[in-house]
Amino acid sequence: MSNLIADEQTFNGTITLAITGASGAGYALRLLECLVAANYRLYVLCSSAGRIVLDTEVGVKIPSSPEKASAFLTEKYQAKVGQITVFGKEQWFSPVASGSAAPKKMVVCPCSTGTVAAISHGMSDNLIERAADVVIKERGQLILVVRETPFSTLHLQNMLSLSQQNVTIMPASPGFYHKAESINDLTDFMVGRILDHLEIPQTIMPRWGYQ
Repeated sequence: MSNLIADEQTFNGTITLAITGASGAGYALRLLECLVAANYRLYVLCSSAGRIVLDTEVGVKIPSSPEKASAFLTEKYQAKVGQITVFGKEQWFSPVASGSAAPKKMVVCPCSTGTVAAISHGMSDNLIERAADVVIKERGQLILVVRETPFSTLHLQNMLSLSQQNVTIMPASPGFYHKAESINDLTDFMVGRILDHLEIPQTIMPRWGYQ
């Protein structure tokens, strides 16, 4: 109990961040960076395909060992001790697997359409799918940053089913009206929108009408 109280006093809250093998690894890392800066504790879930995409797109090699991955991300983002915890895909005794312990907020970024399908049908064959299932059944907040184009009818049906269960479907579709000058600007557009939906104050994205 004392450790739980200490955690609540140290961080502003806890969020689960899942990274799948869809394109858009930069969104995940920027979001992670912003959540650390906002003083949130993070439970990070990264699929094997997600690690491959991170290496391919941004040159970040996350260790396959959860312990080493936690240490790697903690050092990379200068996080507090215990602020970032990475769980393996079959760590069924982790907090995110239980309705009595899982955070009420979860973001899958980027989210593959295969992950969308599994979540939509309650498959729960790995920890990412189980964690999402827990958030839905506990009436928490689940945001899926889906990356695919074009969407097939099946993709759209799966997303509609989840939307009807109050899941936020947020395709990785950055706007251009803020006159982006770099890929980082486009990344920040999407991450800023995610932070807005998590109700976390942010200044990385200029707001419409306030430029």
